[in-house]
This record gives sequence, C-alpha cells and structure tokens, in this order.
Amino acid sequence: MALDYPNDMSLSRRAMKAELLDAETELKLAYAWRDDRDEAALHRLVTAYMRLAISMASKYRRYGASMNDLIQEAGLGLMKAADKFDPDRGVRFSTYAVWWIKASIQDYVMRNWSMVRTGSTSSQKSLFFNMRRVQAQLEREAMSRGETLDKHQLHQLIATEVGVPLRDVEMMDGRLSGSDFSLNATQSVEDEGREWIDTIEDEGEQAADQVEADHDRTRLRIWLADAMSSLNDRETLIVKERKLRDAPRTLESLGQELGLSKERVRQLEAAAFKKMRKHLETKGTEAEALLN
Repeated sequence: MALDYPNDMSLSRRAMKAELLDAETELKLAYAWRDDRDEAALHRLVTAYMRLAISMASKYRRYGASMNDLIQEAGLGLMKAADKFDPDRGVRFSTYAVWWIKASIQDYVMRNWSMVRTGSTSSQKSLFFNMRRVQAQLEREAMSRGETLDKHQLHQLIATEVGVPLRDVEMMDGRLSGSDFSLNATQSVEDEGREWIDTIEDEGEQAADQVEADHDRTRLRIWLADAMSSLNDRETLIVKERKLRDAPRTLESLGQELGLSKERVRQLEAAAFKKMRKHLETKGTEAEALLN
C-alpha cells in the first residue's frame, strides 16, 4: 500500500504522481472493492486520493506531531473511508473520505498531545482545534471596541461562541497552556540539579508522625489494660466479648453463657464501663475517649 513508503517526502512525491480518477472510474473501483473485495481496486482508489490525505495532514503540523506520523494517520483514515464507502449513494469518494481522514488525524493529535487524556467528546474536540482561533478573534473584536477582557469573560465568550459548557473551556485552556515535562527534569542550572519531583509534597505518613502515633497507641493500650485491671472476672469477660472482638457477641449469648438475663448483662456492662471511666479520669480526656 501507499502507507508503506519510508518517509513523508517519498510518499508525497509518489502521491503527486498518482492518477486522477474521473467519477466513472472511481465508481467502478468502489464497486469492485465493495462487492468483490478486489484489493487491487482498493489500492488504486486509496493511492489516487493519497494527495488529499497528505494535504489535510499538513494542516495539523502546528500541533507538534511529525509530518510522517500525520500522513500515516491520514492514510489510515483514507482506508477506513474506502472500506465503508457506499457507491450507491451518489456521493464522490473524495467528499466522503474527507470526514474520515480528518477524524483520524484529530484523534491521533489529541491522543499524543499530552499524557493526560485531553478529551474525546465532540465539544472537547471542537474546543481543542478551534479554541485559540476563536480566542484570538474575540480579543481582536474587543480591542476594536476599546475593551479589555479578563480570563473569565474570555472563557464565557468562547463557551458561547463554540457552544460548549464553560467548564470544558476552562479545562481545555489548562491543557493547551503547556505541554508535559518530566518530573525528573531540573528546574534550572542554578539549582544544582534539583528536580521538579523534589518540590512535590510527600502525602504519605512522615517518620516523625509515625513514631508519635506508635507512641500514642502504646500509651493508650497501657491505659486500657490498667483500667480493665479494676474489673472482676465477669466484668472483664463482658467487656472483652462486647468491645474487644472483631465480631462482638450479643447480650443474649453472653447471658446464656453466664446464666444471666440479657438485661442483667447490660447492667453489668454499664457498671464495668463506669468503673473504667472513673479509673481513666486521672489520665485526662484522651484516655476517657477510649470508652466513647
């Protein structure tokens, strides 16, 4: 296929030398591919309109992609158009192919613009490829009226002009304001190799905080064990089974084990907590919170 040429210059030269198809020949080739899957007909049809694909690809060079990659994507769009083209509709293949070529190029540009997904909805695509043009037009019009637009006013006017939500305009402005860069890149030559990643705050638990937390947990466990030492065996059992198990036991099951009513177990539990709370009052409010 034409897509196999080694570079865009070679491909462009070959495309410019390709035959120009009249409507009748184009129709015959389209039928041959659709009805008979004639690959020679497909090759001839695609090759003839590769100059159209290259012309459209050249309009997107300002987005930073290499011309060769853009031509490859344009060629893929052209082949999709050839595969889906219905010659019975009475439309020229070139007219039909334009949409597929454009869609393929735009999808490629948006996929490769940033590591962060730029957008995929029709409104986001419209913004991506038209925002700067519309913005420049609105700024020129404002200047001719002697007005100065702030960023918020400009975003609102762009949203109205393009017909998209304001939040999409704000998001896309951020995406288009700069390209990605490595966090391992140095900030400047004066920073002695300091990388951008060094400026990001570590959201994980810091060593000092971890030591302090471990110390607090140890202290609370000691206080709890000390408070439970003031209970008798039955009260200790009730507190352990009701509050210190992953799956606390019910009052009824404890009552059956101890030969007591459910209400009596509840009373003993309340009395045990009262004893522990009184014992912990000497440790301060932090210790009392253990029983809340």
